[in-house]
Amino acid sequence: QVQLVESGGGLVQPGGSLRLSCTASGITFSLYAMGWYRQAPGKQRELVATIPAGNSANYADSVKGRFTISRDNAKNMVLLQMNNLKPEDTAVYYCKANRPPFPTIYYWGQGTQVTVSS
Repeated sequence: QVQLVESGGGLVQPGGSLRLSCTASGITFSLYAMGWYRQAPGKQRELVATIPAGNSANYADSVKGRFTISRDNAKNMVLLQMNNLKPEDTAVYYCKANRPPFPTIYYWGQGTQVTVSS
């Protein structure tokens, strides 16, 4: 049984930082590309950052220079360090694992709420 469990969300003031973590089980983690996505109320889910097995990260323009994605294959974990948070970063953040080159093999976590507000 595959599980992706996110943690680290919460309430933070503008300009603050949070670190999200996602721990995977039930998959050969090193073979999967990992990503963080977010969904704000009334909006579609959007990509935040991805990191393939080769560790070459990609970011949405809106978070470049503020967010950093990393992975620890020994711990089956992907992290998202979020700095200089803005109110528009408020959303539910989801972890996703997908198995290249098979587009139909992917898994989602349950999501963790991030709220940026003063």
